[in-house]
Amino acid sequence: MNGAELSELPDESERLQPYVSRLRQAAEQAAGGPAGPPLSDGFLIRFLRARDFDVELSLKLLLNYLRWRRDSPEISSCLSPSSVLGLLHMSYHAVLPQRDHAGSRVLIYRIGQWNTKDWSAYQVFRVSLMTSEIISMETETQRRGLKAIFDLQGWSLGHALQINPSLAKKISCVLSDSFPLKVRGIHLVNEPRFFRPVFAMIRPFLPDKIKQRIHMHGTDFHSALSHFFHPHVLPPEYGGQGPGIEKACQDWTNQLLQFEHILSQLAAHPTGDISCCPEEPLIEKEVNPE
Repeated sequence: MNGAELSELPDESERLQPYVSRLRQAAEQAAGGPAGPPLSDGFLIRFLRARDFDVELSLKLLLNYLRWRRDSPEISSCLSPSSVLGLLHMSYHAVLPQRDHAGSRVLIYRIGQWNTKDWSAYQVFRVSLMTSEIISMETETQRRGLKAIFDLQGWSLGHALQINPSLAKKISCVLSDSFPLKVRGIHLVNEPRFFRPVFAMIRPFLPDKIKQRIHMHGTDFHSALSHFFHPHVLPPEYGGQGPGIEKACQDWTNQLLQFEHILSQLAAHPTGDISCCPEEPLIEKEVNPE
């Protein structure tokens, strides 16, 4: 079976066990022995699916992930939605209830809702990490990946000053080779001209594959987004027919708060079995045919 076929199998399939065992053994060898918390099967399968069951590439991704978390405690050590509740209540972020036609999760970030006087760039990035950790536990998302829309309306000099080269590199690592999620597309809308210097800091760290999946749509973006997303997926504010963005943001905020305990477990022990794993979050609906 090829990687795509293996990815469709359930986690419990015996066909996956040889790959899980090989990845666990390789990870332990890379660490100089089975030191530290054990690597659960579910944790390892995330990395295998992210790299189509290529054990060598999965190991590289796994080691990058562990290194990134170790080197970024200012972001990864606190994954409490309550700690950024004020930002979430500003309707900054949503995971839309509908997947797209390919089964990918669709995320929206509304940068203008981020008040830089109240929230640092690290706190804002923490929101993204919380969501990424939760959706990476969904089997369907492991298979189909995600697409993100960044609405840059309201982007200001204050936002730009928050993004330094060190943070830019951390962001690019998560987008490319340090997190077990397949990034299928990144869409920028309402991007002002003075956003370009910040993007220029991030772009050199991105692999060509990710660069090719970045689309800049400007202010006249409704028609452009319709080429990538069916109307039932997107909120009306983005040219769609789905729930409004305010409701979508509030629903996802409520979902994150339900995952508070799970996220605290992940912050402390990211490699282990997580109780009450959100196989499919409550807000998710079936994909409508297109």
